[in-house]
Formats: sequence, C-alpha cells, structure tokens
Amino acid sequence: MVSINKLDDSQPIYLQIKQVIEDSILDGAIEPEERIPSTNELAKFYQINPATARQGVNELVQEGIVVKRRGVGMFVSKEGRDIILEKRKNEFYESYIVPLKMEADKLLISEDQLVQMILKGGAKHEN
Repeated sequence: MVSINKLDDSQPIYLQIKQVIEDSILDGAIEPEERIPSTNELAKFYQINPATARQGVNELVQEGIVVKRRGVGMFVSKEGRDIILEKRKNEFYESYIVPLKMEADKLLISEDQLVQMILKGGAKHEN
C-alpha cells in the first residue's frame, strides 16, 4: 500500500490521493512499472468514495505518471518519477524561489548575499 497519510480538509481528497501516490513513487515505495493500488483499494483504505480515488488516479494518468493496462491495473510509467520530479521542481521554484527573490530584492539583498544565506542553512546573515 502507498504511504499511510491521514486525509484532511486542507485540499480536495482526490488531490491528496494523487499526492500520496506521487510521494510513494518519489520515495521509492512504488517503483517504475510497479502496480499502484486500485481505486477500490484506495477507497477502502481511506474510507472514501471510489469515484474520488479514481479522480486522483486519472490525473496521474493524464500527466503520464501512471499508465493503464487493460484488465491488469494501473502501473507507474517508466518516466513517472522523472515527471513528478520535474513538476515538483517547477512548483518549488514558483512557490518558494520567486517569492524569496522578490523579498530579497525589496530588502536590497544581493544574489551573492542570498546564496550565502542559503548556504548557511538559514542562520542569521550579518551585513
């Protein structure tokens, strides 16, 4: 089974199901070409509607992370992990790096100073 995470109200359940599967692929719990849990298995495990689980899995299929094998199940594509990594790196850049750079610009922090701050691991930077 995929990583055991409790579902919450922070975002739609189908997105949480999708993320749990992606996380399991990233951390190696589910390898490329390996079968993922069926929507019925996910529904039973998380006590949700199978249609909700199906919606999350279908998004993975649309993104090329998972492929359907008729009559057998859903499997992680050969490039599934790479697709997730690329997508998450882009999300990280947009969510963290862009705002970080904008705030650094406001505070007149040079790129060199910013790099030094990052290398220090968050330690306070002296001017």
